[in-house]
Amino acid sequence: MGAIEDHSQHVEGAQAEETNTGIIEAEKGEAFYIEDRMAHLTEEHRQYLLARHGTLDLDPIPDMNDADPYNWPTWRKTVNLTLVVFHAMIGLFSAASIQSAFVEISADLGVSMQRTSYLVSLFIAVLGGAPLFWRPLSNRFGRRPIFLISLLFAMVGNIGCANSPSYATMSLCRAITAFFICPAAAIGSAVVAETFFKRDRARCMGYWTLMVTIGVPVAPFLFGFMVMRVGYRWIYWVLAITNGLQFILYFFFGSESLYLRNEDSTTSPSDSKQSILHFRRIDPSPLRLWDFIQPLSYFAKPCVLIPACAYAMIFLWGSITLTIEIPQVFPEKFHFDSQQVGLQFLGIIIGSVIGEQIGGLMSDRWMAHRQKRTGEYPDAEYRLWLSYIGHALTIMGVAVFAVQLGNASDTWNVTPIIGAAIAASGNQIVTTVNITYAVDCYRADAASVGVFITFVRQMWGFIGPFWFPQMFETVGWAGGAGVAAAMMVVISVIPTIMLQFRGAKWH
Repeated sequence: MGAIEDHSQHVEGAQAEETNTGIIEAEKGEAFYIEDRMAHLTEEHRQYLLARHGTLDLDPIPDMNDADPYNWPTWRKTVNLTLVVFHAMIGLFSAASIQSAFVEISADLGVSMQRTSYLVSLFIAVLGGAPLFWRPLSNRFGRRPIFLISLLFAMVGNIGCANSPSYATMSLCRAITAFFICPAAAIGSAVVAETFFKRDRARCMGYWTLMVTIGVPVAPFLFGFMVMRVGYRWIYWVLAITNGLQFILYFFFGSESLYLRNEDSTTSPSDSKQSILHFRRIDPSPLRLWDFIQPLSYFAKPCVLIPACAYAMIFLWGSITLTIEIPQVFPEKFHFDSQQVGLQFLGIIIGSVIGEQIGGLMSDRWMAHRQKRTGEYPDAEYRLWLSYIGHALTIMGVAVFAVQLGNASDTWNVTPIIGAAIAASGNQIVTTVNITYAVDCYRADAASVGVFITFVRQMWGFIGPFWFPQMFETVGWAGGAGVAAAMMVVISVIPTIMLQFRGAKWH
């Protein structure tokens, strides 16, 4: 496929250098083509790969080194991925954790429901911007130390939230928590790309994206029960305890996935026990200001910008809108308590899990079937065909949710939640397909791609809650559904069609 098979492979974290086409993140000591590398493998290297993987049909081709994450045993890859995807989930989980407690927080801190919702919006904004700081550090010192720091200080932030006496203090502590908890939700794509071969990438990327997505509805679903019984401040105590347990698990069982193919670099130790206390700089190249803003250069790369914007718009309507409107509207319209509000998120959870079956598992099979038919791996754009299913489902689901909610009396019925489930399934399909496509185009820069997509998604998600509640009040629920559909068609569907047929020339 275009960017991977026609260009030399490199790993995230390589030093940026000037070229006549601009500034790009370039390879350090690993400029090889897959075909050339395969043709010139030594017999010893071939035997090593056959012993490790049982085949030479590998993309990319790993080094003859146990430290190369592609050569890790399956159990080690699985454990590490599990820790990372759960960490990624906790980021959005923490953002949405208070959504079933808006009424209680509003009363306790003496602020309006709308202002209470800004505690979520603030968290979302910081989740989008902070990864720009963490990405270059993780490229130099490794993913694992950054994840450990993330969990330790997120725990401190949650303890601060639990003891906050005022709205201002809680806002500050929420911002601190968001700043430190965000790395895995942004650079998890790099961990997947650094650890798993192309044939497994959509499936494993799907685990990461699914956990990021369902973190939003799972939190209020679970904490709705807690708020009714022990009060909303126990939300923060549970989050702090969870962060502490994650830190312990990651310290003892997490592995470093950053591996630089450079004779001057100190790569990760091959033994998992040895790596527990292995904390030292992996990439010796100096940090520069450019390293902190480099992901924003993808604003100039259509194969990342278009799927990022398309995904952000779908995520806004298929996730953010639903999870903001439910806790604000349902208590007033149906007189729900926090537990009943939390139960409404079950539809979004179910829809997200169903959608992932198409976006992840079926996506890999879709590409593999095409390869079997043509005899060569298809262009990355072929994966985008599945995204149209997600676009259609999100548009239909938001319409059902909004129209049925507008038509509902003060007696609850399940139809708006069915719409939310349909929209959530579409959102999850687009999430996995679009992120996997962007990473496939720039696999070697997967962390920057993940940071950029997270930035676009979170910034748009941050802005949304400031205007769409007023929009629904002004134009009504049916009119709001029309606005949502129009925005998704213009920002998501039409640009994706353009990318489908022009993307191969834009890599």
